[in-house]
Amino acid sequence: MRLLDRSATWGFQGSGNTADSHLRKTLTRSIVILSVSIFIIAFAVRLLSWQDNRFEVKKLETYVTDEYRTGAQELASGDFKAYASNLNHLSHPPGYSILLALLIKLGGDSDSLIQFSQMIADSAAAVIVFLLVYEMLPLGAAIIAGLLAAFSPQFAYYSVVLLPDSLAVLPILLAVYFLVRASRQPRLLTIVSSGVCVGISCWLRANALLLAPFLVAVIPILFRRGRRLRFSTTLVAATLVVISPLTIRNYLLYRHFIPLSLGAGQKLLEGIAEYDQEGRFGIPKTDLGIVRQEAEVYGRPDYAPSLFGADGVERDRIRVARGLAVIRAHPAWYLGVMFRRAGTFFRLARVPIASRYPPVTHSLEGTERAQPVWSRSPGALIEEGAVASTKARGALSGDGQALKLVGDDSKSGDQIVTSPVTVRRNTDYVFSFPLQLQEGRMFVTVADADSGDALVSTVLDLVEGTPPQEQPLNALKMGFVSGPASRVQLKFSNGASTPIRPKANIGRIDLFELGPANYLWTQLPRFLVRTVQRFYLTAWVLPFAIIGLGLLALRRQSRVIAVLLVVPIYYCCVQSALHTERRYVFVIQYFLLMLAAAALFWLGAMFGTWSFRLWQKLRPAAEGS
Repeated sequence: MRLLDRSATWGFQGSGNTADSHLRKTLTRSIVILSVSIFIIAFAVRLLSWQDNRFEVKKLETYVTDEYRTGAQELASGDFKAYASNLNHLSHPPGYSILLALLIKLGGDSDSLIQFSQMIADSAAAVIVFLLVYEMLPLGAAIIAGLLAAFSPQFAYYSVVLLPDSLAVLPILLAVYFLVRASRQPRLLTIVSSGVCVGISCWLRANALLLAPFLVAVIPILFRRGRRLRFSTTLVAATLVVISPLTIRNYLLYRHFIPLSLGAGQKLLEGIAEYDQEGRFGIPKTDLGIVRQEAEVYGRPDYAPSLFGADGVERDRIRVARGLAVIRAHPAWYLGVMFRRAGTFFRLARVPIASRYPPVTHSLEGTERAQPVWSRSPGALIEEGAVASTKARGALSGDGQALKLVGDDSKSGDQIVTSPVTVRRNTDYVFSFPLQLQEGRMFVTVADADSGDALVSTVLDLVEGTPPQEQPLNALKMGFVSGPASRVQLKFSNGASTPIRPKANIGRIDLFELGPANYLWTQLPRFLVRTVQRFYLTAWVLPFAIIGLGLLALRRQSRVIAVLLVVPIYYCCVQSALHTERRYVFVIQYFLLMLAAAALFWLGAMFGTWSFRLWQKLRPAAEGS
């Protein structure tokens, strides 16, 4: 079945000006209704993610979030000199700090206000996905694409994280959307808008710095001769105009040409080190390792506290030169590194999907003065056989106050499992216990003892650069809603990302009952969202995206393919040269979902056509009988 013209998908056959006018009004009204509906669905999904994760995300990238927060507070208080004099602020473009400063002025220093602003922007991104696909493909494919973006657990989760990654996506989507709009209705202002959006994204994150030239590469495919050169120069010029205030500011303040921010040096070195398994280049894999090495090599103890605090510009340029020297000496090897790293960009991040039950609403503080409903000392845990792995070892500390665990070498096996604890249904509880992780990585999970379903979980990582005995003692409070469970268990498991045997000291475990659970009415929408989000895995999305790409190629939709691949190709070519985290490149997933939407639309249409023809063949026989 061929991809239909947009008007044909609505079944209108316009004849004359009156019919055309009626068609346009009807289409416009329908698009507005669909856009609002997709926004509401997207925001509802993100609201559930905010309920589930708003406290956990505060533990992510705390150093970076504190840096943004400090800069925002300086800007909000009008202390521009302090902001400009701190070179550590130059590790990121100032856009996010400026936005946080504005929010502080409007509503105070509130994490919820920041998160809701990001959730609104990310919900709008789902609408832009719908509109972008609608410009190129049938309405059915556009609706599917918008809904896929709306339900995505990855997008919902990143919109709650207190970092600018999700905000930087919306301008990129708008830039591509304006470019497609200009190809349908060529206007210089629309091209300017595309370039401005790329520049705005650069104010939030530097990753899109070279995106404009890649968008220019698509212009010959989208536009006829006579407009290509003018539109190309306009797009690049608009981007440069938006970025230029940052470049000028950096030159005036620091007397160096810095287009947006510092940081390319350490990202380049870490990108080399993470694939240098033998350590032949002597490059540390972490920020802390890099600054400590620099402090030792240059005899400058003042280099150790931060990446850019002392001689930051010069140090970053030395890092770039060091990284480029390695690449020049081993070009084939590093080309392979870039290829392998780019392959990881198409893997969907494993983030929490919507929880089955609403989060705990009672305060977790003050339990020290309450009477636990269940408790186990380290000695009792050993006596009850809580050490679940036969290859793990558990022993009491000298004072008997901690269970000293040495886990096995399994990838994610359970190390300690408490005996089942009887609980009330639909009630808020909290497990409270001290834990010191000395080696490895550990998952801690509260699970339904009968079904095995996880009610809540958390991950514990080591503090980088801290010796085992000096690792912090975490006073963990794991709140959970019992739901229909009548018995629960606390499980300590190996972290899946490390082969190192975990070593930990675990103290007395107490369980406190907090009171009846609230927001139980959200269980039905949570069930629906959770069911859909289970399919947001690389094993599902990537094959459908490939099918969608093949479908478009078979139909010779070269313009659509160019539009949907330009951003992924840009990140694969540019970002693969540097150390990359999933949040830097998850904008690629928006375009994967658009390709998957094309495949789902075509497969659905093909199945519908086949079913209708089969019904037509069987109907006479059924009527005759």
